[in-house]
Amino acid sequence: MAFDPKHNSRTITEGRDRAPARSYYYSIGLTRADLEKPIVGIANTWIGTMPCNFNLRLLAEKVAEGVRKSGGTPMEFNTIAISDGITMGTEGMKTSLISREVIADSIELCTRGYMFDALVCLVGCDKTIPAAAMALARLNIPGIIVYGGSILPGTFDGRDVTIQDVFEGVGANAAGRMSDADLERLEQAACPGPGACGGQYTANTMALAMEFIGLSPFGSASVPAVDPRKDDVGVRAGEIVMDILRRNVRPLDILTRTAFDNAIAGVAATGGSTNAVLHLLALAREAGVPLTIDDFDAVSTRTPLLADLKPGGRYVAADLDRAGGAQLVAQRLVQGGFADASRMTPTGRTFGEEALLAVETAGQDVVLPLERPIKPTGGLVVLKGNLAPEGCVVKVAGHERLTHRGPARVYDREEDAMAAVTRREIKPGDVVVIRYEGPRGGPGMREMLGVTSAIVGEGMGETVALLTDGRFSGATRGLMAGHVAPEAFVGGPIAAVREGDTISFDIPNRRLDVEISGDEMQARLRDWRPPPPRYRTGVMAKYAALVSSASEGAITAAGL
Repeated sequence: MAFDPKHNSRTITEGRDRAPARSYYYSIGLTRADLEKPIVGIANTWIGTMPCNFNLRLLAEKVAEGVRKSGGTPMEFNTIAISDGITMGTEGMKTSLISREVIADSIELCTRGYMFDALVCLVGCDKTIPAAAMALARLNIPGIIVYGGSILPGTFDGRDVTIQDVFEGVGANAAGRMSDADLERLEQAACPGPGACGGQYTANTMALAMEFIGLSPFGSASVPAVDPRKDDVGVRAGEIVMDILRRNVRPLDILTRTAFDNAIAGVAATGGSTNAVLHLLALAREAGVPLTIDDFDAVSTRTPLLADLKPGGRYVAADLDRAGGAQLVAQRLVQGGFADASRMTPTGRTFGEEALLAVETAGQDVVLPLERPIKPTGGLVVLKGNLAPEGCVVKVAGHERLTHRGPARVYDREEDAMAAVTRREIKPGDVVVIRYEGPRGGPGMREMLGVTSAIVGEGMGETVALLTDGRFSGATRGLMAGHVAPEAFVGGPIAAVREGDTISFDIPNRRLDVEISGDEMQARLRDWRPPPPRYRTGVMAKYAALVSSASEGAITAAGL
């Protein structure tokens, strides 16, 4: 029996009893003919508060155009988005990861409520991308994700700059290495228009991961936000979603364990954000796919680092687009046997067939050849040890030191650590410990880009290490361990660290340890008491009560 493309919406648009519903639809300009077609939801994360999602209103119009051309009726709805860059270093940053759950919930609720037959999710800033994927996995109706695109780099003193340079400029200014006037010129130049952060930070990392995992069409994410080709991306997305609706291709058909391995390989090969670990773990839990934090280390270890992208490299996302885009990275990985060429993509072509379509720009050096990688292993490393029994994540882009041993400088809030850095109290050799910033303790697992960038800006990126039960921005660089689990708030070993304890990073042996005996650790934890919750009411308190460990993706689900 042929699949009915109106498999959901007939319930809400057909029959005598649905006359009131149709009456409402007529009032907003729909016709009987519109309601006889499949209804495609367009989940738009547009918001007027930041550049990352600012172009999505226009992109939604193009997606709707493609849906109509292909025989569907589009219905757009909106959700929220929180800017990591704007909220960074403030209490507002705690809302960022929490927003991932709220966005996924709201997309799920609207789609179930209006019984859409298919779904296109328009995304931009970091958390909107995994949130859309999580919602698609829950709903399991035909759907795709379309990324609004990267911002273009700014120009400062004749060189390309991104928001990373502004964060590091704060540290340079505090250290007297950049004048107030130059910092003001830099902040005005770094972000020239709409689009998400320009390096291989979290947004571009997750956009590439969605292409590699099969939820976004190849070639759609690499196109920058203000590029005229983005209109074509939108129209084509509307056509593609109608095609996969008629073919009845569901997200859970695509989200296999092998597809996750392809996504991890793409992240590793491009030096992508450590946040990909958190988000892909969360997506795997929603999709019922077995995936652990250790799997990221295994895939990264066998995958070469090929793309010379910021924050560890030289180039930005727009440069990757000009070089050949994500398809070029996919082509390299297929050629080397580092990705499964048989996996499905939204177009109906396999991963390998899409990779064959890559057009490499002559002379480009953004994506290196297989025989000359930046380093033979990828950018993601998972450490364990007596400080992180459930693991933590480090990004190694190719030039960082692989060991560090030094005294702990312990802070229970990000703000206290930032104040210490800007007061120049952190010295070469120190290990900055920021705790009670985990999923429950924060709550919300803030990113530490302000602190890490200030350390780099003060010239200590090669001499200071940092660890936290919070997160890092994709723009973070240096020897930094995030997602330390279990977190301090639930009595993880990081809660037992004291000022001056010697902490050891050992990347080759995958260890993160504090140099105290097991008996001493147990004694300290017996005397430990949890601090009072920072929020007792509202969404922050609800999240803290429901959220899982970072090693499980920090998801909220019944029964955790």
